[in-house]
Amino acid sequence: MLGIKEIEAIIPHRHPFLLVDCIEELEPGVRAVGYKCVTFDEPYFQGHFPQEPVMPGVLRIEALAQVGAVAILSEEANKGKLVFFGGIDKAKFKYKVVPGDRMRLECEIIKRKGPVGIGRAVATVDGKIAASAELTFMIG
Repeated sequence: MLGIKEIEAIIPHRHPFLLVDCIEELEPGVRAVGYKCVTFDEPYFQGHFPQEPVMPGVLRIEALAQVGAVAILSEEANKGKLVFFGGIDKAKFKYKVVPGDRMRLECEIIKRKGPVGIGRAVATVDGKIAASAELTFMIG
């Protein structure tokens, strides 16, 4: 299990934009599974939406991308590099993520060619799919 300090040693994201609390499973260059415990104190809940706080879909996708970045950047050849978005395909949002939810984030690298690849990503809450997408990444 990787905690915040170990995650910060792999990816450059920091609070309040670090959207992964821990990594539970890791196969460098292949896949990673992490979690985000969503609290009412998240800064985006002040405006999205004050009467009914919902985690924005784009932040769910970002959390998935950060888990994918941990998988890619934990590979020995990529340590110290950055990973950038190259594209987001087949994104779907099926279930609201609200304060108190523990979101499971899984990203499996399904294709790679040189510094570009694709990860299949799924976020779930209590076994229900909250978001899914295919994320294209570029190692910089």
